[in-house]
Amino acid sequence: MNNIFHVIKDPVHGTMQFTSVEDKWVKPFIDSPHFQRLRHIKQLGMGDYIFPGAVHTRFNHCLGCCYVASQIAHKIKLPDEDRQLVMIACLLHDIGHGPFSHAFEGIFHEKLIRHEDWTPYFLAEYGTPEFFMEYNHGNARHHLNEEKFQHIAGMIMHKPVKNHVLADIVSSQLDADRLDYLLRDSHFCGVRYGEFDFRWMLHCMAIVQSPEGARLGITHKGIGVVEHYVMARRLMVRNIYHSQKKLALEHFLVELLRHLAESLEHYSAYASIRNTRLGKFLMAADEFNQVAQTGTDLETHKMQFIQDNYSNYKILCDYDVYSLIRQLAGMCAEHPAVEIATRIQHRKMPKIIRLDYVDLKAAEQTLNEFKAKYHDDFQDWQLAIIQTPHRSYSGADDPIFVSNERGDMQPIGNFSFMMNAISDKLEHVAFLSIDKIIADDKRVMSLTKHLQALPVYQ
Repeated sequence: MNNIFHVIKDPVHGTMQFTSVEDKWVKPFIDSPHFQRLRHIKQLGMGDYIFPGAVHTRFNHCLGCCYVASQIAHKIKLPDEDRQLVMIACLLHDIGHGPFSHAFEGIFHEKLIRHEDWTPYFLAEYGTPEFFMEYNHGNARHHLNEEKFQHIAGMIMHKPVKNHVLADIVSSQLDADRLDYLLRDSHFCGVRYGEFDFRWMLHCMAIVQSPEGARLGITHKGIGVVEHYVMARRLMVRNIYHSQKKLALEHFLVELLRHLAESLEHYSAYASIRNTRLGKFLMAADEFNQVAQTGTDLETHKMQFIQDNYSNYKILCDYDVYSLIRQLAGMCAEHPAVEIATRIQHRKMPKIIRLDYVDLKAAEQTLNEFKAKYHDDFQDWQLAIIQTPHRSYSGADDPIFVSNERGDMQPIGNFSFMMNAISDKLEHVAFLSIDKIIADDKRVMSLTKHLQALPVYQ
């Protein structure tokens, strides 16, 4: 029975083979409504407005991540029970995402609620006696129970677990998640920044002994491919994930939803939206944001909001937002939500002015003064400074360990000049997003020249 393979044809990994046993481990989750929802949530938010091929979804990525986890588990010879746990954890690791993935998190004040906060509620719907009974009926040799599922949930939620090797496969600087999304996002965006030799990386993976115990690491033969992989991630962040046009459009999307949320309750033109699941969610989010701005008892309020609104959130996907954008773009109303929806619907891209090396505090102050002075002429959403700091590799908190020819274990920075050079270095990218409708206004042009002439940040 173990020699029968179930095959998924994948544009990134080719033929993804799962044994009949592995298929029974993951198929009950794949066929569930919550996982199928991920078919309708794009991996890269509004990235396809810039890279037209980037229409792949969280569903694609989670399947790929599960496959990569199985390959790592086979390579380091994990027992079946452990392989089952990491495959399920990697399959479900993104189950909590909302529409347009990370972009949707921006609707909350200071991004106080992220997709990870919703994840326990999705997982709880699997962790029931009824689900375990049905699951175990098809998995006589590898039962799931509450203890095992808590282990899976702990790995997904980055909680301390006994087996660090399993946790590293699910979430680390060498995890299945990154190994899949770099290759997948690179492929669908039509770029080569994210490519690295995955098969050689897999060949060089090993269980190594660290001061904290056994960890997932590499042999000395894999130092070169890890350098390549980390540089690939850096280039993908700078050129794809933090693409200025992509982030500016996602800023438009967040501003649309925020302005709509503030107006839904009292603006008569939006009456038909109020009773939709997205409309109800946005009104609740607006109430949450008003309380969150006071800064009192945030954690309690946050948990109450998630509990009260999970029933709507768990059904939302990109289509709800696209439908809303089309509806708003067809309205004849002078309202920010309508204006922004029209920009998105007709791909009226904002203009970008890079501010990488200027003093950003001075830039923010200058922009705020400009907005206050011309409050009646320009809307707040039309001008925004967007910052995207990122760190390519963290050698201090979570190093990648290498086992050398003698079997000694050390952080990779001790063997690699490149890894040591970029370790824990925070890179800053910043830019001014300008609604193209106002980009040629003399006052705005003067503002951009002034911002670009600011002193270089030291």
